Amino acid sequence: MQYKRLDEYGAIGDRNAIALVGRDGSIDWCPFPHVESPSVFAALLDADRGGHFAVRPAQSFDSVQRYRDRTNVLETTFQSAGGSATVTDFMPVDDATGSTDLPPAVYRKLDCETGPLELEVAFEPRFDYARDVPEIEPVADGVVAVGDDERAVLSSDVSLAPSADGREASGTVTLEPGETRWLVLGYDEAIPLEPSKHRETLEGVVDYWREWTHDCDETDCPVGGPWHDLAIRSSLVLKLLLHGDTGAVCAAPTTSLPEDLGGVRNWDYRFNWIRDAAFTVRALSELGHLEEARSYFQLCLDHCRHHDPGSVPPVYGLHGGSDLDERILDHLEGYRESAPVRIGNAARKQHQLDVYGELILAIYESVRYGEAVTTDDWAVMCDLIDYVCEGWDEPDAGIWEMRTDHEQFVYSKLMCWTALDRGIDLAEAADDVDAPLERWRTCRAEVREAILDRGFSERTTSFVRSFGDDDTLDAANLLVSVVGFLPPDDHRVQGTIDATLARLATDDGLVRRYEGNDGLPGTGSPFVVSSLWLVTALALSGRTDEAADRFESILEYASPLGLLAEAVDPETGEQRGNYPQAYSHIGLINGALSLADADDSIDGPPASPAPLGRDESIADVAADQEIVRRQTDTK
Repeated sequence: MQYKRLDEYGAIGDRNAIALVGRDGSIDWCPFPHVESPSVFAALLDADRGGHFAVRPAQSFDSVQRYRDRTNVLETTFQSAGGSATVTDFMPVDDATGSTDLPPAVYRKLDCETGPLELEVAFEPRFDYARDVPEIEPVADGVVAVGDDERAVLSSDVSLAPSADGREASGTVTLEPGETRWLVLGYDEAIPLEPSKHRETLEGVVDYWREWTHDCDETDCPVGGPWHDLAIRSSLVLKLLLHGDTGAVCAAPTTSLPEDLGGVRNWDYRFNWIRDAAFTVRALSELGHLEEARSYFQLCLDHCRHHDPGSVPPVYGLHGGSDLDERILDHLEGYRESAPVRIGNAARKQHQLDVYGELILAIYESVRYGEAVTTDDWAVMCDLIDYVCEGWDEPDAGIWEMRTDHEQFVYSKLMCWTALDRGIDLAEAADDVDAPLERWRTCRAEVREAILDRGFSERTTSFVRSFGDDDTLDAANLLVSVVGFLPPDDHRVQGTIDATLARLATDDGLVRRYEGNDGLPGTGSPFVVSSLWLVTALALSGRTDEAADRFESILEYASPLGLLAEAVDPETGEQRGNYPQAYSHIGLINGALSLADADDSIDGPPASPAPLGRDESIADVAADQEIVRRQTDTK
């Protein structure tokens, strides 16, 4: 078995588990019962050992994938000399079926369009990241895989037989035009083979996604225009990554997909990063998904309640757990032999100052979109902002989670300023709340002065990576105008954009994250999200044509299904890193929003100097709604 390009995969899920389905009909990645659980299929990380579940024609074939319109239901259509067939893959979502106790499952519906066509089925589960090879035995209407502590039951009206060694099962079926067969994989328990009921389940899942999905007249849509469909697909990816039990945003459903082939920059992203908060809230809110945005920012606040303000972890388990110890799975060779394969993430123990600004900014955005914080929330916020006053000048690991000695990262200081700035705005607009405003204002001025004096280099006419460094760039500083620290037309903002274009950007719109040592060998590929930050910064600056050109160039790297990984190989154009990546899709939506705002402006930059919280003042919001509620029972 060979490795596929990442853009040859589609993603399906039930908002708890997510599987990647190849264009060749093979499920090569699927953890059960949750996205952060050990895998059942992991051929993505070891083509020979990892395990897979494939359905494909017996003859050579061509294939194409598409999602059913405005859903996460995936269709793979095969065309061969013998005929054509479509495999429809989906997972049942509790809200779509009216049940809250469905076992985790993958449904695969086989429809023959022309034929007769012979299809092959290969079922090779490998539990616990392929450390547990189960015994496969026949049962009524299918086979069961039994491991040390896990079992999976494949119900099917395709005849399947275990191999002689009991390590896999396979079968073939010849379908006539118009004929349908089902394969239903239940984790831990069997799902009875009932085709009529399965059709109802599919209809319910399709209705669920379509009822949730943003639907609009494109002329009035905040992301209208040529990239409308990709922005909507991005929202569906985010919904897939929003954990159904907790509302946490899974950064990506995969682990250890490399930033560069053969390198060691392979990380487990199946967790929730606070840094995603503000941009996620805006993206979801602008597309009308206020409930999800509200739940997410509240979840981030709840995490903070359980920690001392000075030791807030930047990343959490999707269920709130703290067992993210980083471990290496030596028995897996890694995607295209890019070892190591890691589970867990050591960033959990890092000190990252930027999370304070990202969290307070998310709360600020939520208030702008109609949410009120409670008095209990306000107390937590005040503790966090008070800590920023005490600790803003500490070195940290930074947004890029450097595995070197801590530095005085400029972006970390920028987000400390943002925490103070938005906290002051909220306190000034709310009635009768306790806040040490004079202390906060004094500290905000100190942080601002430090950033301007020590974070801007006259030599490069740009903001730089760290205090005391006058010649090392960081793409995160493109957000200086996005958070309202400086107006977009300020020469220091424009200098940072131009330096980024000259030194971090490729001609095709891609942007590397930073220059300088990060404690790891090799270099990572350009990141999609930093490339999209450049689009937003250009759009805010009134450089709309440049922004649109770069945006369109970046979108060309999306998969045929509209999915984006973390990074792009600048030499081959292949997607790299974990896939699909929430941060990339959040950046796409916010980039589209920024370009739409720029198009609405007749001359020069848009009327709002920044898209995050500055197009409508909190004072104006406070005139129409309560910002801080006295009740503590309205969460």
